[in-house]
Order: sequence, then structure tokens, then C-alpha cells
Amino acid sequence: MDHCESCGFTYELDRAEGAGERILAGVMELNEVVRMLDDPAVRPAPATWSPLEYLCHVRDVLLVQRERVLQARREELPSFAPMGRDERVEHDGYAEQDPEDVIRQAADAASMFANVLARLGPEEWERRVTYNFPTPMERSLRWVAVHTVHEVEHHLGDARQGEPGQTPSP
Repeated sequence: MDHCESCGFTYELDRAEGAGERILAGVMELNEVVRMLDDPAVRPAPATWSPLEYLCHVRDVLLVQRERVLQARREELPSFAPMGRDERVEHDGYAEQDPEDVIRQAADAASMFANVLARLGPEEWERRVTYNFPTPMERSLRWVAVHTVHEVEHHLGDARQGEPGQTPSP
């Protein structure tokens, strides 16, 4: 079973069917973190993304994962190219984006991804894909859904480091 040492998230694949609800709730919380800050584009440390940058990343992860799940329903064992997460911060100008636009887009992306997950039948949860991050490995759509929950919840914790009264983790 996969486990994230950094945030404590454990991949419970038997909970994949509830991923959409968890993703929607996590994005709502992340949106509130960004909304409450005077300047959500401020980085708590030079090498740490700002809450706005984390929200942009989560939005893009949800859009990419949605397309991956749809691809997996059309193709046998598709291979997913890495999304270029680090490059997107600069290439898409995450820190310069309007926070209210990103909040709306993230909510829409969460709804769209949750909808795609809700439409998976019992046998489709077990469809296999090659997931290429951090290293190539064959995974199920069940794992992709739970991994996406991890992305949302992990980065919600990261973004909270920029909240008043919080100190960045090392």
C-alpha cells in the first residue's frame, strides 16, 4: 500500500468510489484558504509555492487526471506522460493568475473530474494504465482516483502553510 511520508496520506484503494466527494470537499477547502489571504500569490519561502500556485497546480492536476481516466476508458493500457508540474508554474504564470478565476476553475475541474469518476462501472475501476510519475508503473483507475485525492489533500496542507499564524514545514 502506498503511503506519503510527508503528509501521512495512505492509499486505501477500497475507498476509490468516494474519491469524487473527497476531491470536491478538498478543493472547497483549498479555495477558502486562497480566498481568505490578502495576497495568496506570496510564497512563504522562495522555494515553496504560494497558496495560489498550489491551487493552480491542483486545478491542472484535476484536468489532466480527468483526461487520463477518459483515455483509459477508450484505450487498453494507455501510458500517461508526466504533466510537467514544475514547468507549469512558470509557463502558465501561476502567480500572476486572478485568484477568483482560479477558485472558479478549480471548483469546475473538481466537478468535472468527480463526474467522470461517478460514471465508472465496477469493472472499469480495475482498468490498467501506465502511470509514469515518479517512475513508470502499471496502476488501476482505482489507484488514479485515490492518488488524485492525495494530490488535493496534500496540497491543501501545503497551501495552509501560507495561512496567517502557520509556519512552513521544512
